[in-house]
Amino acid sequence: MSQSLELRAFYEDYYNEAVSQKRSIAAKQTVDHILSLCGTASLGKVLDVGAGDGAVLAEIERRTMTTELHAVEISSSGIDRIRGRNLKGLKSVQEFDGYKLPFDDDTFDTALAVHVLEHVEHERMFLRELARVSRICYVEVPLEHTFRLQRSIQLSRPYGHLNFYTLETFENLLSTAGLSPLSVTTFSNSADYEIFLSGPFLGRAKHFVRSSALKLLPRLAPDLFVYLCGALCQRKR
Repeated sequence: MSQSLELRAFYEDYYNEAVSQKRSIAAKQTVDHILSLCGTASLGKVLDVGAGDGAVLAEIERRTMTTELHAVEISSSGIDRIRGRNLKGLKSVQEFDGYKLPFDDDTFDTALAVHVLEHVEHERMFLRELARVSRICYVEVPLEHTFRLQRSIQLSRPYGHLNFYTLETFENLLSTAGLSPLSVTTFSNSADYEIFLSGPFLGRAKHFVRSSALKLLPRLAPDLFVYLCGALCQRKR
């Protein structure tokens, strides 16, 4: 089983300077999320699955959170940009078919899948393979299944989103893929990310409204606004 030719073609030239700054800002908030769930600055030997342009790997290395880094990616443009970063801790970068990881069981301390699952055609196959090669894994997705789902589908289609989650459907997916969540948290986008997307005034306003709603109405807010959800998991024993 591999990703469809159509999906692979979509990402072939996706990673370029136009998306670089956005991904750098997003990587900073992602690593903040990982730290908030792990409770430690050490991730050990890390594999980033669907590593994109390597922004998350670069941020992890910048914070000295790993002993060594590895990456797999379906896009040749992403692989080129990862290699171009010249990360000191990067030991391997490989192209993969989207499902079969070229590593033995339990090769890594931590595997990451950051904003990858929403693009995956066969989610449970992907997650089982992620869990096979790692001791723990961190999976992050957008919670786009709000009351305005049709709008989310229209806005996300240009970015290749296939799957749309609520907190409950995401947790069910993890559980039925053989994973045991150790910690699951819903996050707002950072102020920096909102400002990058919407400008200083509107970006700060969006961040205030969304973060305040999540704090005051944690169950209701994800029905109204798009948030992010991060899950730290281990394989079911």
